[in-house]
Amino acid sequence: MAKRGGKAYYMISAVAQKYNIHPQTLRLYEREGLLKPSRTEGNTRLYSEEDLEQLETILSLTRDLGVNLAGVEIILNMRRKMEQMQAEVNQFMEYVKHELARGLGDWEQRLSTALVKSSPTDLVRATPPSVTVEQAPDAAPPAQRAAQKEH
Repeated sequence: MAKRGGKAYYMISAVAQKYNIHPQTLRLYEREGLLKPSRTEGNTRLYSEEDLEQLETILSLTRDLGVNLAGVEIILNMRRKMEQMQAEVNQFMEYVKHELARGLGDWEQRLSTALVKSSPTDLVRATPPSVTVEQAPDAAPPAQRAAQKEH
């Protein structure tokens, strides 16, 4: 295991041994574009933790589900696109939340300004008319409704 910038990297022989696969299989996955290990100045492949996660996905698809490499490529591309779309949706949701919060702040400001500018008589006139119990019997407390039914 090598370390670069605080991250762990593994050489091809260590990865092949860890996952019980031939190093040639790892080279094939790289040729097919399924894995993209970094390289040292001497051109040695170095596999990061992210590469190992990708390899585990590839092995699960091929070994457990019987997916061929063309299918694995399609699945990985779809997965990448879905993750990108999810990030875009999350970003849009944050934007909407921000705009709603800003809009609420604007409305609160407008409302308080309107209330400050309004005279008390304007506020009284703007108050909705009271509704009596006779006009809305369902709004009365249960005891009062029972008394009304007796009359």
